[in-house]
Amino acid sequence: MNFKNTLIFLAFYLFVASCEAPKAPVEEEDGLPINRIDDTQPRNVIFILSDDHRYDFMGFTGKVPWLKTPNMDKMAAEGAYFPNTFVTTALCSPSRASVLTGLYTHSHTVVDNQAPAPDDLIYFPQYLQKAGYETAFIGKWHMGDANDDPRPGFDHWVSFKGQGTYYAPNLNINGERIQYPDSTYMTDLLTQHAIDWMKNRKSDKPFFLYLSHKAVHAEFAPAKRHLESYENEEIFFPPSFNTSKPQVTGKNPDKPYRTDNYYGAGRTPDWQKMQREGWHGVDFMYHGRMDFETFFKRYCETVRGIDESIGQVTGYLEENQMDQSTLLMYMGDNGFSFGEHGLIDKRHFYEESVKVPFLVKCPEILQGGQVINKMIQNIDIGPTTLEAMGLETPKHMQGKSFLPILKGNDIAWRDKIFYEYYWEYDFPHTPTMHGVRTGRYKYIRYHGIWDTNEFYDLQEDPNEMNNLIASPEHQERIKELAGEIYDWLEGTDGMQIPLKRTIKRRWGDHRNENIY
Repeated sequence: MNFKNTLIFLAFYLFVASCEAPKAPVEEEDGLPINRIDDTQPRNVIFILSDDHRYDFMGFTGKVPWLKTPNMDKMAAEGAYFPNTFVTTALCSPSRASVLTGLYTHSHTVVDNQAPAPDDLIYFPQYLQKAGYETAFIGKWHMGDANDDPRPGFDHWVSFKGQGTYYAPNLNINGERIQYPDSTYMTDLLTQHAIDWMKNRKSDKPFFLYLSHKAVHAEFAPAKRHLESYENEEIFFPPSFNTSKPQVTGKNPDKPYRTDNYYGAGRTPDWQKMQREGWHGVDFMYHGRMDFETFFKRYCETVRGIDESIGQVTGYLEENQMDQSTLLMYMGDNGFSFGEHGLIDKRHFYEESVKVPFLVKCPEILQGGQVINKMIQNIDIGPTTLEAMGLETPKHMQGKSFLPILKGNDIAWRDKIFYEYYWEYDFPHTPTMHGVRTGRYKYIRYHGIWDTNEFYDLQEDPNEMNNLIASPEHQERIKELAGEIYDWLEGTDGMQIPLKRTIKRRWGDHRNENIY
């Protein structure tokens, strides 16, 4: 081809290229690519996160007959309830990091409540901020232990150190520290900050508001107006309350016990039996600081403050004609046990720990009163928010946008979820574990401990009381699920356990308290 023909060919190629369908523009600032979705009108998004609120402790579920949550009930009636919503790790900091990054715990490496977040983590609000939208974070951050300095991605910042306090909060407001009086209740204060920020915005840009509550984290402290409001109600105990009550089987002087002869009926793991007497067990909860009945009632009373917070936010949206177009989401950062398997708290992969409440409302795109049974995870919040605000999901994120599901579109979606939890120095009663849950079956695989793994048929055994790990009829299925756990870990670079430097005296372990 001579030079003249080369020029003609090049001109023709450029002409054809210019006629191709336009792609979403890519903007890159500070190394952060912004991919806008064509023909999308960004909408405002509000995400409300609570702490330790289990999935079924809401009035409309009927789990606790006397628990009143009128605003959650209203949100479910006017929006959608997702009963199959799960976290990837049932612990505050790892779960919150997964919400903000769209990554599994082994990827973001915030493995416990003390681990600082790596400096190179990207939080999804950074994309919104770079796209020109307004962003605000108000409440509990809890990554990096006691550090409450403003984080990337937020134009407005209100937070506190560590777990914070229910009364007399000390807040970091855009770098300025403010101490509030003893009568100030944290849930009310954070809600007021959220509403004030919406009121005082001077821009007509789309906004993202992240309201992140301390409640209902232990040790529970309800608002004074709610204290003892359930004092005369009758509590109940779950069917599995006593499964961990038998002692760990001792040595046999003649020959070792084997298989079911060691574990007994139901094949309860030894770690569960031992944890029953620990910080997170029902026999000596929080080392004996609270009895079970008080624990149950104070929790439910503390939930009422969260419910009122939701009501105040939705009330503001309605008063300002923003309720139809705003995407409002409510979620818990992990579940919570109330005596199931003789345990309290979270961390483990049982249903009451890994499942969280999730309510969504946006009348412009979502018909009210729906119960959507798709499996949603906390890693999906970022991708969904980005799409609702007109941005594509970054390729490195492991979650998926469920916005098409809200719109009623039939899309390919996950049919299983994966789980991981990493042993903690202060709370060694719960071992490292990985797991997988399908619509019917759950497999839990422990690491670094001499104990039984677990396998449950959730359809036949919803309370997870009959461990079928040794059942001959399920061995092929268990083997397949074990392979899927490794496929997941290998496919997401998760085969290395993310260790953190921990040199401190223990405080949550009564057998080794205050020693290194």
